[in-house]
Amino acid sequence: MKTIQQFLTRHVISLPLSFSVWLILLISTNLGFFASTGLLFIVYGLTNVTIKQFQIHSTLKQFGLTRSEYRYISEQLDLAKAKIKTLNSHYGKVRSAQDFKQLHATSMLARKIIQTVKANPSQFYAAEKFFYAHLDSAVQLTSKYALLANQPLKDQEIQTTLTNTRQALSDVYEQFQHDLRKVLSSDMESLKFEIDYVDATMKHQDKKLETKGDHQ
Repeated sequence: MKTIQQFLTRHVISLPLSFSVWLILLISTNLGFFASTGLLFIVYGLTNVTIKQFQIHSTLKQFGLTRSEYRYISEQLDLAKAKIKTLNSHYGKVRSAQDFKQLHATSMLARKIIQTVKANPSQFYAAEKFFYAHLDSAVQLTSKYALLANQPLKDQEIQTTLTNTRQALSDVYEQFQHDLRKVLSSDMESLKFEIDYVDATMKHQDKKLETKGDHQ
């Protein structure tokens, strides 16, 4: 969401500024239409780049990350999104409503983790196992399960493997839940601190009012 807001902010600033420069050059100079239009694109590009660099610097400062860390985390988020697309590609291959429901819940939970880290990149380090191992496990197990579920032959060995794979997917879902809790833990601690601070402030104000009333 923040990325979209930053994109809109850049264009809201760049477009009017570039058009104003183009209009001034067209009216006040002898550059002509084509030269003025060329400068318009140059001003637009430079303004966009400048604002974007400022936004990146502001984001890095906000989350306490270096530029290389931020770039690496962005790459990992892109990779995770691609893996979720692979995960979702198996929707049409599962055979039961229960399997579909489990796959959907796993995908939703994975997207929630990615969205949370995208909103706060510094939380990436709290969910490294999700990005490096757990999401890969979910993709591999789902692919295996979809392959076995679509086999025309359903002997005892395949049924046993399907049952074990389904249980493994349930375990991965629980790991996703644990990963999400870890990602949200610092936000919850910050929220609790803010609530405690407000409560303490309100109690202090109430005490002052009571003291003032007793004095009067």
